[in-house]
Amino acid sequence: MALGDGGDPTEGGAGDRTVSARQAQHWVLTVVPAFPLLLLVLRLWHLSRQDLSTMLVLVQYVSPLGLVSALLITLIWVLPLVVLVVAALGTLLWVSAPDRFDPERSLLARATARLPGWVIMAAVLLALLTWQFRFLPSLLMLALAILGLRTRQRHREDRLRRYLFCLVLPLVAAVLAGAWVAPAVIAAVRAQEWVTVALLTLPPLLTVFLTGPIPRPVAPVLIRWVLVAAALIAPFLLGAIFLRAPILPTVAVEIISTPVSAVPEPPAAGSSTEPVEVLIGRVIAVDDRTTTLLDELGSVRFVRNDRVRSQTLCPELEQVPYSTVRVHGWHAEETALEWAIPRRPPADPDPRCSGRPFDDAPDTAIPVTR
Repeated sequence: MALGDGGDPTEGGAGDRTVSARQAQHWVLTVVPAFPLLLLVLRLWHLSRQDLSTMLVLVQYVSPLGLVSALLITLIWVLPLVVLVVAALGTLLWVSAPDRFDPERSLLARATARLPGWVIMAAVLLALLTWQFRFLPSLLMLALAILGLRTRQRHREDRLRRYLFCLVLPLVAAVLAGAWVAPAVIAAVRAQEWVTVALLTLPPLLTVFLTGPIPRPVAPVLIRWVLVAAALIAPFLLGAIFLRAPILPTVAVEIISTPVSAVPEPPAAGSSTEPVEVLIGRVIAVDDRTTTLLDELGSVRFVRNDRVRSQTLCPELEQVPYSTVRVHGWHAEETALEWAIPRRPPADPDPRCSGRPFDDAPDTAIPVTR
């Protein structure tokens, strides 16, 4: 199989397997760039509620830069995950079955052999910033496993170095990590969050067993099926995550139900006698005559600007946190960037974002933001 190992070498078949691996590489290089484009199209299709006309309107007005930015912000954690998993599985195959590690017939072996150390270090640093706290023990496990396997492969005769990097360092790291996350583990046990307990405790304990080879007969088959399972699950997982990412700003617009031309005398500023409707949706486009919105039901609404009484930008509804665990002030579902970078101070909720008209104080003008 081209993704995993090259299979048993057979006389007269090496050339065919090499050509097959190169063809598989060409397919991968073709499909991988097309996958983000497919995600962007599916996001617009999902946002339009599977209506082709609405999707065409979104394609006409939605900024490509906004789509790409939303894709990068939402799925930036995937890049270090791919690099680390490929490096770990490829090096494990290299150490466990060196006779099956053939870069000419295996994409995994070729990627592992050509993956420099600085790329792995950059992936670890990026993951440290973009992964949630509860996944950092898994990051520690992957980083130490790659370090131990590479040390074992490159310094086969140096027993002292292998002993230090494959046994002593993982044990010390497991003890230090356990001491640091111990308050979080205790809090997770009290809250009966067993998934969080497993994510915080199991990876450091398993690191020692991942720095050495596995039996040669099972190594190629096991690694092959792990890659196949990852290739089947990853597209659905990434698609489900990105389909919930916002790509248009959410606004609440106060609309005068009766057109201005039909009102005999315009009311004074601050008056609330006009019949007002609050429309919550996503802004598609604004020109000198109309404001185009996508409402909560997925319908496109064209509102004349002379009927817009006020509008405000509404914050995106954050995902309800699953875990209540914190350690040293760090929430289990926060990344290092979210924890370290100060956020905007909370403000009083705007009633328009809840579908209620804005109650003005006397002599207070209503801001209109376009």
